[in-house]
Amino acid sequence: MSEPETLDLAEEFARYRRTALAEIEAPGPAAVRRTVRGRSRRRLAATATTALALFGGSAVGYAALSGPDHRPGPVDPTPSISVSPTPSGSQSPTPSPSGTSASPTSPVPNGRISRAQLLGTPVTLPAWRAGPGCPTSQTRLTAEGREGANWLQTLDHGDIDGDGAVETVALVQCVLGTRGPMQVVAFDRDEEGKVITLGRVVATTIDKPQWLFALDVVSDGTVRVQVGDIAPGGGWPAEWSQRQWRGYRWNGDAFAQVSGPTAFGPNPHSADVSVTATDLVLTTADDGSRTGTATVRIRNRGTGPVAHVALRLGVPASVRPDVDGWAPCGGEPQNTSEPVTCDLGQLAAGAEVRLDLSFRVAKGIVLGTGKADVDVRPMDSGFDFLLDVNDADNQVRMTYR
Repeated sequence: MSEPETLDLAEEFARYRRTALAEIEAPGPAAVRRTVRGRSRRRLAATATTALALFGGSAVGYAALSGPDHRPGPVDPTPSISVSPTPSGSQSPTPSPSGTSASPTSPVPNGRISRAQLLGTPVTLPAWRAGPGCPTSQTRLTAEGREGANWLQTLDHGDIDGDGAVETVALVQCVLGTRGPMQVVAFDRDEEGKVITLGRVVATTIDKPQWLFALDVVSDGTVRVQVGDIAPGGGWPAEWSQRQWRGYRWNGDAFAQVSGPTAFGPNPHSADVSVTATDLVLTTADDGSRTGTATVRIRNRGTGPVAHVALRLGVPASVRPDVDGWAPCGGEPQNTSEPVTCDLGQLAAGAEVRLDLSFRVAKGIVLGTGKADVDVRPMDSGFDFLLDVNDADNQVRMTYR
């Protein structure tokens, strides 16, 4: 390279240095402070943003930390942030869940018991009314109506005690012949899962109700039971029973009726008749036979008329009706009937009929002292027997001698 070229190149480098140095500030103390301040501001803003994201600080606080006029002082340890339980504004606080991991609650036992499980588990039943011999303590229910057994007829489920879990309600009958007492019983499970008896909802009585037909548990925990005033059997069908739905609720100690009727009106298929009779005393007549008269009184104690009344006298075959006193029975009695019967016509409410019935024992027949049943039954216009609401006075015993 020639000398002129070398001088030209040196001149160019000198001009470059003069121009570049005028644009560059030397890193003195002021520049260092500005650099540190900017880094500190960025670190503090990042720290504040992270804290707000974690603890939910307000947007105003965030602006104060990151705004252009903020001048942070020395960095202190991060303080604990307390959040007010009631947010600002008109919104109501959100209730906390009832069950948390910090305070767990015991689960409520599930009282839903299937029919198969109830049949396969010994249970304790509330006491039956006085008289029946069906067991109550640790007894197994049966799927069919066996004599002297507790028959599980139907069941339903629902939360009947308000604990949030389902319980089981069952209709059970103590089978005694064609009838037997009935009751609706509520069952539950304890914390160990064992079947326990909660209580009796309702039961039949000697008076009314005499029958339970169905049950149903509704959404509010009410146990609805269909009750009937009379029990089927004894010559009258179940259709004759007046039916009512009654509701029962658990009050913490027992079940109490809360809805439905509490009494029955007169049943159109029922009546109330009674009978009384004097003894039959036989004396010897002129022809050697023995004759005597018994007085029978029949009364209609009901509130309506009875179309027909059937009277039956269970005297021995050797004691036959004589002529006198039998006209109200539709004419002269037939001597071949045994027992002796008498069909009377309509008997008005509150009315009474008196029959002086004569009897005869033929000559030569030896008859000692004995007793005969005198029985009376109400009938409708089709000669079908009606239910007598007080059948205890439908029969008396007459002494003959």
